[in-house]
Amino acid sequence: MAQVSELKASVRTCAGTGGARAVRRQAGVPGVIYGNGTAPQGVALQTNELVNLMNRGRFLSTVLDLDVDGAKQRVIPREVQLDPVSGNLVHVDFQRVGAGSRIRVNVPVRFVNEALSPGLKRGGVLNIVRHEVEVTCAADAIPEILEFSLAGLEIGRSLHISAIQLPSGVEPTIKDRDFTVATIGGRKGDEEAAAPGTPGTPAAEGAAPAADAEGAGASPGDAKAAAVKAPAGKETAPAKGGAAKPAPAAKGGDKGKK
Repeated sequence: MAQVSELKASVRTCAGTGGARAVRRQAGVPGVIYGNGTAPQGVALQTNELVNLMNRGRFLSTVLDLDVDGAKQRVIPREVQLDPVSGNLVHVDFQRVGAGSRIRVNVPVRFVNEALSPGLKRGGVLNIVRHEVEVTCAADAIPEILEFSLAGLEIGRSLHISAIQLPSGVEPTIKDRDFTVATIGGRKGDEEAAAPGTPGTPAAEGAAPAADAEGAGASPGDAKAAAVKAPAGKETAPAKGGAAKPAPAAKGGDKGKK
């Protein structure tokens, strides 16, 4: 757990909208402290100190010691209201946390070992589903960050909450499923095998050779030559090992002769 920061505040005597406006006119920020079985208390904070603390990051998951006119209270920020036009701070809510109490808090997520991901090396993209994970833990043991390793992840693979070992006493608020934190996206063609018909595929290896016109071993030229018909009235070339066969007589050739 990081070191607890301190923030000074003063009791706000005038409650309601009028009291809050009076604090803003004095360059302050109105706020309220509630919880831990104690009545809510209105406070006023210095804008500069509050902005400096917020600029450090993770403001809503940081436990603070709020010094209200000399009386310190352990609190955690719960809500920050900003003006929708100017962006100035309008109001801040704090929740008291007692010793040993458990709270809900969002913890930021960080990803490491990107160079060890085969999917990212092949041009894949890291799609972050959750930048923060809500957990329940002791108020004095809030983890600073949840670190996930991308080593060994291929394109199409997902990273779930079960991929990391949470610190002792830290539990995700979602318990009914192993939810996704990030995925590795990319082109599906990178994982597909070679297309059918290419060398080495079953379609290419199982193709039967073309039949020969004169038998096995004949060249394409021999097959084309064998397909040519002999002209009528002429003798064909003698076949190997046999006599030449006469050409068939033309129709009507001897008709009328005695």
